Amino acid sequence: MPIRIQSDLPAIEVLESENIFVMPLDRAAGQDIRPLKIAILNLMPTKMETETQLLRLLGNTPLQVDVELLHPATHISKNTSPSHLNKYYRTFNQVCAKRFDGLIVTGAPVEKLDFHEVDYWEEMCRIMEWARTNVYSTLYICWGAQAGLYYYYGIEKHPLPEKLSGIYNHKVLNPYHPLMRGFDDNYFAPHSRYTQVLLEDIQKHKELIPLAVSDLAGLHIVAERGGRRIFVTGHAEYDRDTLAKEYFRDLNKGLDPKVPYNYFPNDDPAQTPPFTWRSNAHLLVANWLNYYVYQQVPFDFIHQEG
Repeated sequence: MPIRIQSDLPAIEVLESENIFVMPLDRAAGQDIRPLKIAILNLMPTKMETETQLLRLLGNTPLQVDVELLHPATHISKNTSPSHLNKYYRTFNQVCAKRFDGLIVTGAPVEKLDFHEVDYWEEMCRIMEWARTNVYSTLYICWGAQAGLYYYYGIEKHPLPEKLSGIYNHKVLNPYHPLMRGFDDNYFAPHSRYTQVLLEDIQKHKELIPLAVSDLAGLHIVAERGGRRIFVTGHAEYDRDTLAKEYFRDLNKGLDPKVPYNYFPNDDPAQTPPFTWRSNAHLLVANWLNYYVYQQVPFDFIHQEG
């Protein structure tokens, strides 16, 4: 079913070329359907690529999804033009009176900073506090997951000896949990980060359920009991070439990065990486939308007073 977004968003051309059903707002207004209202707080520097990646996953479900793109007002983006942000994005202050069925909080390249050193941390805390009452279920990704676990549970992130980058094998810990339905016992997923959250810290909180781990990459998916918050430490949404772009970017900066683990065939950056995590990414987002948004949110949730 379609995702409803502005008819001239650049991501539409890519999505339509992949036969993903995108419905402009004017056409959607003529349908007597209550769509799911999903906000995306996009903290990634490559905002346009991230838009496409997440919209692709949201669009591959049987549900009609109405998407609102958000960015932090207290941070000046260096990689996305002000005209794009002004045209397609809103700030928290512009939507704080609204309710959303779901919220996605992306990763951000600020892992080496203490949370309180991030220039938009205060605004981020306001958003996470607002989400307690104004969002039914939130999916936190990578640094967003670390930020959410720290804000709600006081769980610290820990620095890694070097950047974790590559495609890692994960083991499902609870195959009967709704979020993991349809997953194989083992599956691949991308990671790209400098810090980690420890499994033993998660296990100290009875409200949190660890759902998947990797022997090499550590904790991957954590869910709150009831599913109001989902934390994913990797980047399931990444395209085939996203890690390659990051690798060559760091190489050009003179950072001497390691070749991403288990990514390029024969560890040869000249070869095309196989897309081994695509189905898992679609399944993860579809399960979240189905079991923790669509099936649980009260029909009139978005019309209730905050």
